[in-house]
Amino acid sequence: MSEEPLSSPDPFDDASAGLGLWQACAEQLAQELPEQQFNTWIKPLAAQVAPDFSKVTLLVANRFKLDWIRAQYAGRIAALLEELYGQPVTLELALAQREAVVRTYVRPQVREPAAPAEAAPPPLAADEAGAGGFRSRLNPALTFETLVEGTANRMARSAAMHVAGSPGHMYNPLFIYGGVGLGKTHLVHAVGNRLLQDREGARVLYIHAEQFVSDVVKSYQRRTFDDFKARYHSLDLLLIDDVQFFANKDRTQEEFFNAFEALLAKKSHIVMTSDTYPKGLANIHERLVSRFDSGLTVAIEPPELEMRVAILINKAQVEGAEMPEEVAFFVAKNVRSNVRELEGALRKILAYSRFNQKEVSIQLAREALRDLLSIQNRQISVENIQKTVADYYKIKVADMYSKKRPASIARPRQIAMYLAKELTQKSLPEIGELFGGRDHTTVLHAVRKIGAERQQLTELNQQLHVLEQTLKG
Repeated sequence: MSEEPLSSPDPFDDASAGLGLWQACAEQLAQELPEQQFNTWIKPLAAQVAPDFSKVTLLVANRFKLDWIRAQYAGRIAALLEELYGQPVTLELALAQREAVVRTYVRPQVREPAAPAEAAPPPLAADEAGAGGFRSRLNPALTFETLVEGTANRMARSAAMHVAGSPGHMYNPLFIYGGVGLGKTHLVHAVGNRLLQDREGARVLYIHAEQFVSDVVKSYQRRTFDDFKARYHSLDLLLIDDVQFFANKDRTQEEFFNAFEALLAKKSHIVMTSDTYPKGLANIHERLVSRFDSGLTVAIEPPELEMRVAILINKAQVEGAEMPEEVAFFVAKNVRSNVRELEGALRKILAYSRFNQKEVSIQLAREALRDLLSIQNRQISVENIQKTVADYYKIKVADMYSKKRPASIARPRQIAMYLAKELTQKSLPEIGELFGGRDHTTVLHAVRKIGAERQQLTELNQQLHVLEQTLKG
């Protein structure tokens, strides 16, 4: 790390502060990981922090979990600890039963656990309650009331509220797609929570696609397939996240198709999320894709500036902290990609404020986010945008500045102007100057046109999503 050590006196001067370091790290991971993964692998961990904060030891329940955490999460945990503390921190993993360190952290090699038939991940949640109980797996904190509404999610939110109020009728299935961290999971939980609020006895289940894969594998292993069918086919509402994880899993796709048909036949509702629109899914059976596309498909876009500001202020209030509006605008202008990164930035700022015993200000936010800001400033420039868009649409970079106006050139040029406005802090006149001395009204027209068409044209939205992810690295 190139960061300077935190100023004296050391903010980590007692055991509770040390545990505060781990708590801040865990809070950030909660924002980055799917809820089931976090609750299964990260939440149960106990931390021991060295008096000088040079080492954090995480106690794990068994050897299997230790190997999985080391392979999948140790690298990110170590990086977060270093970011939050501002100095190198050694991460160690230990078995809780023996409290003996089994291995000092080394940058992990990601590997998949062995599994029969399909390479299913290990279960991401505990087994269901017994015969007399049924768990929805819903997070009660994720409701429509706690979801900040804006242009980016208005249509998806409206459709979700309609489903929650009248399940089994219109918009069945409801397919919500968008990039990582835009609020898809929040929205599906909100549907389930609203239905349970209105119909207490409704059978509602939220599940990640990885867990469905695991359930299919276990039902074959244990020969409990009748129980599997009874469970999934009897639901009133199925909420399933990230269906792109069904790719190349033929048996899982077959069983999901059967469950899908059974639920629609009994007028139960299905709400799904994915990182792309149905026809953009790879290695999914065509008949399943056609089912996904048979109801209503809606996108969630990256939040606009005003929505990002509202999210930051609201999340800070939930954390019991105050986020001055000018600080929220500073962060919102610099963190543009998704809600999860916004929340991560907020937690870094609040942790930095707490550890340094300083009030939240623009200067403090600049210090807390200096790594993020330096990466963005280095990677995203108008010139980089022009080159990336030109490469994507197979035109010359020089065409970005030229006066040529055929559609094959004018369209990519407008897209590049739109991305320049979205991803940089350049003004309209500055952008126009970089596009061959064009007037700012030309840039404004391009930004408005592409922004409006993005809401209507699925193919364009997907192209923009790919370009944005490429530019952000």
